[in-house]
Amino acid sequence: MNSRQPIPVVVLAGFLGSGKTTVLNHLLGNRGGTRIGVVVNDFGAIEIDAMSVAGQVGDSMVSLGGGCLCCAVDGSELDAYLEKLAAPAHRIDVIVIEASGLAEPQEMVRMLMASENPDIRYGGMVQVVDAAEFDETRARHPETDRHLAVADLVVLNKTDRVDSAERARIEARLAELCGPGTPVVGAEHGRIDPELLFDRRPWTETRGQLSFEDLLAQDQEPEHDHGHDCGHDGGHGRCSHAHAAYESTEFVSEQALSPRRFIDFLDRRPAGLYRIKGFVYFGVPGHEERYEVHAVGRFLRFAPQPWGRGEARLTQLVLIGSGTDGAGLLAELEACREPAPREARPESMWGVLRYVARPAADRARAEVEPAEVEPAEAEPF
Repeated sequence: MNSRQPIPVVVLAGFLGSGKTTVLNHLLGNRGGTRIGVVVNDFGAIEIDAMSVAGQVGDSMVSLGGGCLCCAVDGSELDAYLEKLAAPAHRIDVIVIEASGLAEPQEMVRMLMASENPDIRYGGMVQVVDAAEFDETRARHPETDRHLAVADLVVLNKTDRVDSAERARIEARLAELCGPGTPVVGAEHGRIDPELLFDRRPWTETRGQLSFEDLLAQDQEPEHDHGHDCGHDGGHGRCSHAHAAYESTEFVSEQALSPRRFIDFLDRRPAGLYRIKGFVYFGVPGHEERYEVHAVGRFLRFAPQPWGRGEARLTQLVLIGSGTDGAGLLAELEACREPAPREARPESMWGVLRYVARPAADRARAEVEPAEVEPAEAEPF
């Protein structure tokens, strides 16, 4: 039986010249101790992208030269590379696949979702867009619109090369092309906060419980003066502060949350809310585990885990975004509290369980049981 937590696999996609490698190099250079495994999917015999990142990741990188990952019909080739990276000896915390500019990200994501490797899990698809060549790219590659429609998070790169009016026009068009609630993050030279995609401090079993202080430490830097007290208010800490271009809102509750109201909150989350991470306590009979929640853009996953010995039953969440109403988010989360979780019926968890990754046998059974198919937010195709 697999005792390790699955490693999230993030797909970094975008057409040639959009800046994917620049984004990847920035993530590698600002990982803060996180061990990143990289799969570089170059198109062509000379693997330029692989050469540009090889010095940063060493033995934790594999390259699929000469074609696209999506060309592997059954996904076995990709599985082999991911199995190598997921080996315990590497102690990898997250895997990033830099897709070829000519790849079909939808097929790549399907392969990851269908993988039977228990050591990995799909962690979302990020589409990089060149702001300076937006119209030209769509003209050359009509499939751009289809790729944007399945992205969980869009990085609008090279915003320094367009004026404010042009950027606003592009962002408005992206809002039309992307799926509902898909956030768009602006970037110059591929610089985005790695926290939008993964944790710069690993969530590993060797560290035990991830405390609320650990979560806060990921989003605070001592040289910044946040101008307010981030006290925890007797264990129910709530605060909101700026970090770079993003705001971080933290929520803790000793009281269980209603699974139905929490799913409703997630369904309504604003486009500017880029990432949600942490643990949720529902306390519903038969579902007393803590549920790790991981959302990148509109991608959402829950992972039930056992509580540690003597661990307090708490909900601990960090929400990262831009232009978000921290006080409003906290008020909505407060409204999700459930005073009598033991009286809740098991079916109240159905909405949550639809976002829990299932074994291959369950996925096969779902083909003849439509009611069990995951919703578009979890597998947006």
